[in-house]
Amino acid sequence: MRKLLLFSAMVVAAGLAPAATAVASTAPVAVQAGPTAQQLLAKTTSCKQVSNGKYKTDDETGRTIAVCDAGGAVFWKADMDIDCDGQPTARCNKDTDPWFQDGTAFPRSDGKALIADQTPYIVVPSVSSTWNFGNSGLKGAGSCAVIYNNKVLYAVIGDTGPNDIIGEASYAAAKALGINPDPANGGVDSGVTYICFKNSKVSPIEDHAKSTSVGEGLAAKFVQG
Repeated sequence: MRKLLLFSAMVVAAGLAPAATAVASTAPVAVQAGPTAQQLLAKTTSCKQVSNGKYKTDDETGRTIAVCDAGGAVFWKADMDIDCDGQPTARCNKDTDPWFQDGTAFPRSDGKALIADQTPYIVVPSVSSTWNFGNSGLKGAGSCAVIYNNKVLYAVIGDTGPNDIIGEASYAAAKALGINPDPANGGVDSGVTYICFKNSKVSPIEDHAKSTSVGEGLAAKFVQG
């Protein structure tokens, strides 16, 4: 899911100094906590479509992905493109990512943008006539389970993307799931399930341990419902 950015060029033209580079965290990202992948996927076998139409996974693909209601959550099954947006780091910056932007739709508790190679987050489509994520009980810092290759990762809603494309998550989320996190050529074409829990919030948004504990509890209620 790619977003062109002219801001970097404008900064250079204006002679402004580049933003400071954030230092990447070495803290491990927790995977496979709470219910199993099979238990969660069993709740996504049928789709009660809530999106008004379907989404593309990339610019060149057709509209094949629906957003589905599942009681206490909504879900979609798509690909994973890599979002490296947010505070620049050695892994995520305008040199490593041709589509890099230095902001995220939902900031950290200190008011700064998220750090994509530290915080596992997903990207939801910007509001459009196809779907308004807020109308489905989702919001920034909301809790989600991301499932790939029998692994479960708990992440937050951290950014918004194009209004006609779905299936994107941060560098940290991809790496934790064993997906190539390179923003230029990484990601995976299919096989990723995103389950986002309604009316949930992780605070602070950047605290992955809190994201995991909140997600575990919500996932347990979801599979029991």
